[in-house]
Amino acid sequence: MCGIFAVLSASPHDFQPSSALQTRLVNRGPDHLGRYEFAPDAKRAWALSFTSTVLALRGSKLVEQPLVDEASGEVLCWNGEAWKIGERAVSRNDGEEVLKGLTASDADPADFLRSIQGPFAFVFFSKARGRLYFGRDRLGRRSLLSCQTGDALRLSSVADEPHEGWQEVEADGFYSIEVRAGFQETMSTLIRHPWVHDEELVSGIGLFNEEVSSAPCPLTQQSHSVEQLHQHLMRSLNCRVLDVPRPPGCHVNGSRIAVLFSGGLDCTVLARLLNDIVPETHSVDLINVAFENPRIRAQQAGADLEKLYEICPDRVTGRKSFAELVSVCPGRRWRFVAVNVPYSETTSNRAEVVKLIYPHQTEMDLSIAYALYFAARGQGMAQETPTATPEPYSTTARVLLSGLGADELFGGYTRHATAFTRGGHAGLAQELKLDVSRLGKRNLGRDDRAMSHWGREVRFPFLDEELVDWAIGLPVWEKCDFENVGDETYPEAPKRVLRLLAQKLGMSEVSLEKKRAIQFGARTAKMESGKTKGTTLITA
Repeated sequence: MCGIFAVLSASPHDFQPSSALQTRLVNRGPDHLGRYEFAPDAKRAWALSFTSTVLALRGSKLVEQPLVDEASGEVLCWNGEAWKIGERAVSRNDGEEVLKGLTASDADPADFLRSIQGPFAFVFFSKARGRLYFGRDRLGRRSLLSCQTGDALRLSSVADEPHEGWQEVEADGFYSIEVRAGFQETMSTLIRHPWVHDEELVSGIGLFNEEVSSAPCPLTQQSHSVEQLHQHLMRSLNCRVLDVPRPPGCHVNGSRIAVLFSGGLDCTVLARLLNDIVPETHSVDLINVAFENPRIRAQQAGADLEKLYEICPDRVTGRKSFAELVSVCPGRRWRFVAVNVPYSETTSNRAEVVKLIYPHQTEMDLSIAYALYFAARGQGMAQETPTATPEPYSTTARVLLSGLGADELFGGYTRHATAFTRGGHAGLAQELKLDVSRLGKRNLGRDDRAMSHWGREVRFPFLDEELVDWAIGLPVWEKCDFENVGDETYPEAPKRVLRLLAQKLGMSEVSLEKKRAIQFGARTAKMESGKTKGTTLITA
């Protein structure tokens, strides 16, 4: 995880990020802060400045940024992970590999960028071509904002202050401009490079299967799609959890990896599969967040604050799933981290969270971001067994795993059942296709900015490109089986393929858990008024 700030301007005073913005960039990448500049010269009135911060998670040593190719003078700010370039897995520092590919004498930067699999945002200046390239990966898993004011173009992982100039760079391709003599002339050359030339491909990855069937076979544990999902998740997790370096200052019992753990289906399956990959000597933190909600407190007259945390829906589910994990995987050191957030702490951090998530600015954005922001901080009371005495703890993990994407891929939301009721398999397919295609716009940039604030990198195993390609290519009834209801021992239809996998993995109780939105499970929604709508714009 890194922070990026790049400026194209005719005025050198635009080059430095504000002190508040630099602090946010350093929070994202606390291991290094670097700058590189091209000053105006006799031929060009423009100048370029690049600022990068680094959170070192790849390779055997810290690689400073911005990355500069001394032979060509070309510069790269890289934020993310290149798991594969073409068909080749990347094991060493990926930023160096990306710069090497972009500056190869026979390489077209556009073709090379299309060959990268993984979550990333980047800014690259090709001096030889006189072009500035920038963008986010095809799913939009990393944040990049742009702001054009006067004669300056700014690109940044986070905004300095919320104002109308900042907007998220779309993930529908990547962009380039030809740096010319005048700024306005330069901006007129902005072009989009689509990830693929076939616009029918969802997020530039694959075709969505919109096949319709009148009588599909019910899903069972023996269904081929259940085993395929298992294999895809194992491959996705392998590159994301193996070879994670020990964090600085992490003692032998400290954790390298933490799971954002509501106790629900998606995150618990990830934790269960993690157990089959990571050496048992490595502990794993399960971070579970609960909030003091004034409305709920008013309804629970006389209840002490600790009880209010413990009756939060995600806390109840989290403790139950933690107990099942310990029972099924007794050789692992699991650490359940109960993060309790008083209302006073929520309000004291409100201004910072609002700035981090901008340009997202609705009440729903804020309530979701609160949960992610405090979960990523990872400070709470920890216990290694359900009966152990909790002790104060701050997670040492720099890699966080999130189950985001499972609902969109496998039909986990109420609206998916509604779409099936109204339009059958065709209606359900259209709703799922829409959800997958707008993940980058609705969720991922916001979530990246909220969680990376604590110097941690969130990784999304369900959003691996190969897994997504496979999942959207499945007929909808092999993912969520709304035609076959079953009984109380048979997993419900939403995300049934994942529920059946949970059963195969020995997680029978987890397989029956119902979907609950994070803002309601952690009780960050409607803190002041039960009448507040999620679409209401927040005030500063």
